[in-house]
Amino acid sequence: MANKSSSYAPSRGKRPARYAAADFKAKCLELMDRVRETGAEYVVTKHGKPVAKLVPYTENSRSSFFGSLQGSVLKYERPFDQIDGAYDIDE
Repeated sequence: MANKSSSYAPSRGKRPARYAAADFKAKCLELMDRVRETGAEYVVTKHGKPVAKLVPYTENSRSSFFGSLQGSVLKYERPFDQIDGAYDIDE
């Protein structure tokens, strides 16, 4: 059977409560509400072995690499003109 806390207290700093997959399936929506409200974490097990962890969602504060330079070129009037200067490839 699953190791469950009757108080559903947040598990910060403690080992997360464990739920067998069948118990988790029956209480999934309730546990998701608890995670959102209290920040609790839960581990889902199958045959006694951990297979998933339910944790609070946090927004990724790191911006995506793609588009990160958008707007960084201030002015470039003629992008297809040759650039003056010698290149190694010309030698």
